[in-house]
Amino acid sequence: MSDPVLSSEEKALQDEFLADNVLFLAPDPDIFTNHKIVPRTPEEDTILSQGKVSPHLANEIRGRLMAALDESNTMMEQMGTAPGAKWGDLVAAIFTASGDLTMIAPHGVVAFAGACHYPIKFIIRHWKDDPTVGYKDGDAFIHNDARYGGLHNTDQSTMMPLFWKGRVVAWLAATIHEGENGSTEPGGMPAAAESKFDEGLKMPPFKFVENFQIRRDLQTFLQNSVRDPKLQYEDMKVKLHAVLRLRERVLAVFEEFGEEAVIGTLRQHIEDVETEVRRRIRELPDGTTRVSAFVDSTLRENVVIKYPLAITVEGDQLTLDFRGSAPEFLNRSVNTNQGSMKCLLLSGYLQNIWPDLPHSQAVFSPLDFRWDEYSWLNGSFMSPQAMSLIPLFKAMTLPCVPMAKLSYMLPRQYTSIVAPQYDQPATVIYGGHTQNGEDVGNFCADINGAPQGGRYNRDGEHSISPPFAAYCDIGEIEVMEEEVPMIRLGAFTLAKDRIGFGKYRGGLGYEQIVTTRKTALWGFMSGCTGSLITPTQALFGGYAPPTYPLCKVSGVNVFEELEKNSENIKFDILDIMNRQPFEGATYSTHDMGMTFELVRPGELHMVCQGTGAGYGDVLQRDPTLVMKDIEEDLMSRELASEIYKVAFDPETSIVDDEATEALRNEERQARIARGKPFDEFVAEWVRPEPPEDMEYYGAWGRDTDVVYGTSAGQRITMEGRVLQSMFMPNPKDVKIAQLQAEITGLKAQLSS
Repeated sequence: MSDPVLSSEEKALQDEFLADNVLFLAPDPDIFTNHKIVPRTPEEDTILSQGKVSPHLANEIRGRLMAALDESNTMMEQMGTAPGAKWGDLVAAIFTASGDLTMIAPHGVVAFAGACHYPIKFIIRHWKDDPTVGYKDGDAFIHNDARYGGLHNTDQSTMMPLFWKGRVVAWLAATIHEGENGSTEPGGMPAAAESKFDEGLKMPPFKFVENFQIRRDLQTFLQNSVRDPKLQYEDMKVKLHAVLRLRERVLAVFEEFGEEAVIGTLRQHIEDVETEVRRRIRELPDGTTRVSAFVDSTLRENVVIKYPLAITVEGDQLTLDFRGSAPEFLNRSVNTNQGSMKCLLLSGYLQNIWPDLPHSQAVFSPLDFRWDEYSWLNGSFMSPQAMSLIPLFKAMTLPCVPMAKLSYMLPRQYTSIVAPQYDQPATVIYGGHTQNGEDVGNFCADINGAPQGGRYNRDGEHSISPPFAAYCDIGEIEVMEEEVPMIRLGAFTLAKDRIGFGKYRGGLGYEQIVTTRKTALWGFMSGCTGSLITPTQALFGGYAPPTYPLCKVSGVNVFEELEKNSENIKFDILDIMNRQPFEGATYSTHDMGMTFELVRPGELHMVCQGTGAGYGDVLQRDPTLVMKDIEEDLMSRELASEIYKVAFDPETSIVDDEATEALRNEERQARIARGKPFDEFVAEWVRPEPPEDMEYYGAWGRDTDVVYGTSAGQRITMEGRVLQSMFMPNPKDVKIAQLQAEITGLKAQLSS
C-alpha cells in the first residue's frame, strides 16, 4: 500500500506538528560540526560593498571595543570567586548578530570564547522563535555542557543578545573556569566519571536572566546542584555584571559611530582575518607532514592511546587529519568532541603559530578537519568528557611539530618556531570541608605554570603559562591558604635536572608539595598523564621531557615532625622520597592519574610540572649556556659532560673549548657507529601490529583503515570508518580478580 499523498496544507500542518513536538533538542550537528564563519547577512553585504567603513574608522572602533573587552575581563578577574577567575582562566567576547566570534579581551582565554559561538547559534536557531523561550533586551543565557559547545563542564558562560533600536546587533559573552559543578568527584573534573551522568551540571544553553535580573528559582536550582553554592551564585553575578558593563560600553560605541559603522567593522574584522590566514597558508609548501603522540593512561588504568595528526597544505587550504585515533571509551572521562578540539586547536595556533593575528574564529575558516566517528577525539553525545583536558591540552602543542616543518624555510616568520610546551594539567584538585565551615571543590592554579619549549634562537621560559592562554597566572599561595585548609610546603622550586635537553632547552617546571590541616574531611586527586610515556614531543633532534610520578607520604603528620626536628626536613621531592626522613611513614609512587582520595592532616601529596620540549641537537648547544644552567642550579655538573659533551675545569667552571670540541666529535662518530641503514632499522624495529602484551588503542602505523582495541580482555580490530566504542573493566574488579587468583594459587600450594 503506497503512502497517502498530502496536500500542501496538510504537509504544512504535519511539518508544524513535528516542529512543535521534537522529543529532545540534542546538540545540533549542523551547528556543532561547522567552525567556519557564516556568510554575510544582506545588511552586512550592503554596508561593506558600498564601502561605508574605512580602514581608519574600523581601526578606531576596534580599539574602543577592545578597551571595553579588557575592562570586562579585568572586572571578572578582580571580582570572581573561583580560583580560575582570580588567576585569569576567563574571557569576555563579542560576536556578530549571526553568532560568529569577532573579538575577545586581549588577556582572555581564546578557547573559552571560541566555544561560545556554538551555543549562541543554538540559541538563535532553536530559542529565538520558540514561544516558550524567545529573548528580548535584558535576557541572558547560561551554558556549560561541552557537547553543546565548550571545553569541559567546569567552564560556565553567560551570553546576552545586544539590542539596538529594538533588534539584535551583536552578542556578548563572559566565561569563567568555575571548577566545582556537582560532579561525582569534587572540583568538576572527575577522573572517576564512568558516564556523562557522573559529570555534574550539564547545562545546554537556557535563559536564566530576564530584565537584567537572575531568576531566583533557577539560581536556587543551580546552587542546589553543586557543593559550593556560594561560588555558583557569586560568579553567576560576576559574569552577568561583566557582560552588562560590556553592553554599556558597546552601546556607547553604537551611539557615537552609528550602527552601520559598528556592524560593518565587526564583519570586516573577521573577513580580514580569514583573508590573511589564506595568504599565509599559500606561503607554505604544498604537502603533508605527520606526527603521532601516545597517551599512557585513561586516568584509571595504564594503556597506550594513539593520537595522530597529519597536516596537509594545498593552495590556500590547510587540513588537519586525526583519523586513526583511538576509539572512544564509553566509561572513561578522557574523551572529547570535535567542537572542543577545534577550539583548543585555535588556541594553540594563536599562541604558537600565528600569535600576531587578531583572536577570532575566522582564523580557522580556511581549515578543514577529518575525524573518525566515535573516536576519543570525536566522541559521541553519550561519552563522558569530564577530563577532556587530556586530549585537548595536546591539541594545542602537537601541531607545533608539523607546522614547524612546513614553515621553517619561509623567509618571513610570524613568531619564533618553538618546540611544544609541556601539555599536561599537572596540578592538585581538591575537595572537602574548609577551616571556614564551607564545602568546596576546585583545582589549584599550577595548571597555569606549564613551561615553554625551546625556541629556534633561545631557551624556553620556565613555568610561563598554560598551553591554552598566555596571560594566566599561578596564583597567590597566601590567598589560597586563607580560603582552604591546604598548605604549600616549600617555594615554587624549579625541578633541577628534569629538562628537555636541546640546542635550546625547554623551560623547567616546578615542584608542588601540599598537605592539609584544620579539617577533618579533605582529599586530593590529580588528572594527568605522562608517568610512563613522555607527554610532549621534542623538535629537530631535541629531547622530550622526562616522565613524572605522583609521590605520596602517608602515615605521618608533617607538622608534628617539624616541631620535633625541622632541620631534618628538606621540602624537595627527590630528597623526601630517597632519604625518607619520616620514621614509620609509608612512601609510595603512583601514576599521576589518581582519582579522589581522602587524606589525613599532615600527609604529603607531591607532583611536579613537566618541562618544555627541547629544540635542536644537544651537541650544538653553546657551552656558555650549559655553564649558565649549572650556575643557576638548574642542572647538575655531571649532565654537562653526559648530555652536552662539555668539558670544563671543576674548580673554576671555565670551559675547555678544545676538549669540548673533541668530546662532541667523538660523540658524532659514536652516533654514526650506532646508526643503521634505514631499511635495516625498519626490518628490525617495525612490527606489523602492536605487541600482544600491550593494551593498545588506535591505528598502527599510517594505516588508518584498521584500528586496534580491547574488548573483554581480548584484542580486537575494527574499521576506522566504523569504530566500536570501548568499555573498560572497573580497576577494582581487576584488582579483586588478581587477588583472588593469588589466594587460589596460595591455597593450591598449601594443599600440595
